[in-house]
Amino acid sequence: MAVTIKDVARKAGVSPSTVSRVISNHPRISPETSRRVKEIMKQLGYHSNIMARSLVSNKTFTLGMILPRPAEELFQNHFFAENIRGITTQASRNGYDVLMTAGHSEHGELEAVTRLVKGKRVDGIILLQSRKDDPIIAFLKKEDFPFILIGNYGDNDILCVDNDNVQASYDATMHLISQGHHRIGFVSGPPNLTVSRDRLEGYKKALTDNGIRLETEWVMEGEFLQESGYRAMSFFMNLPDRPTALVVIDDIVTFGILRGLSELGYKVPDDLSLVSFNNIYLAELSSPPLSSIDIGIYQLGYMASQLLTRRIQGEKPQQLRTIVPHRLVVRESSLNIKRNWS
Repeated sequence: MAVTIKDVARKAGVSPSTVSRVISNHPRISPETSRRVKEIMKQLGYHSNIMARSLVSNKTFTLGMILPRPAEELFQNHFFAENIRGITTQASRNGYDVLMTAGHSEHGELEAVTRLVKGKRVDGIILLQSRKDDPIIAFLKKEDFPFILIGNYGDNDILCVDNDNVQASYDATMHLISQGHHRIGFVSGPPNLTVSRDRLEGYKKALTDNGIRLETEWVMEGEFLQESGYRAMSFFMNLPDRPTALVVIDDIVTFGILRGLSELGYKVPDDLSLVSFNNIYLAELSSPPLSSIDIGIYQLGYMASQLLTRRIQGEKPQQLRTIVPHRLVVRESSLNIKRNWS
């Protein structure tokens, strides 16, 4: 015979309604009561009936997550894997499942989100990228549907979790300046992404504050892929007047830069110094080890999931924008080992 809520309540010495509140992670249940009831549930092998819970509460206990395009970015870039790990870890701890969906185009993504919302398949949506004039955000706001954005949309009415990407890029550029560089380039991401624009702004601000002229040909756009970095090297190192250092939008892009430099016979940091973003675990293992801005990828996903579930449960957020701190991790790729620049 299947174990019921009443069986759990009887053994735990609480009411069935208390067990139900523990299952739904009600904020008024004390941590000690929650721990004791969950332990009894585990001992008895009790599993809540999701369909029954959904009928009673009018909730699915599922979060929707929109995967980015192109697909190559998702599977090649550690940022998204670590981001998703943070999201799913926190969601699971709060009794939520995560449903992932994607589209092959902007229109396809909007259709996927529309199906999730109109079909009442999820209680909230997590967006992993911030794009200018995003139709998905416009749709979710129109529907008054709970959602959170990992990024900065420049809209004070949106719940989001982000880094201060302007300051992070400023710090990265200032580090290179402190190492004696005045010819500093920037390898960016897609221009329609807010993170690309913010990091480019921070780079420009650092140059301006130090009286360094911005060379527009030293700024190159691309995707968050190794190939973008590889192509950037063919361009930069063939310039008659090339930069001596680069701020790079992402560690994965930097790996492509390293490959291109190696094939061209250049060394890092002797011929070109590098600072990038994300501080993924491979950054420390690369040759040379990469200086990188640690943006707390796991924390971004974890907090996004946490803030969204709280909103779904009726809690009013104290602030709509939450900033995850960043820190510069200095390694060999940016150290001024040899001053051979003119």
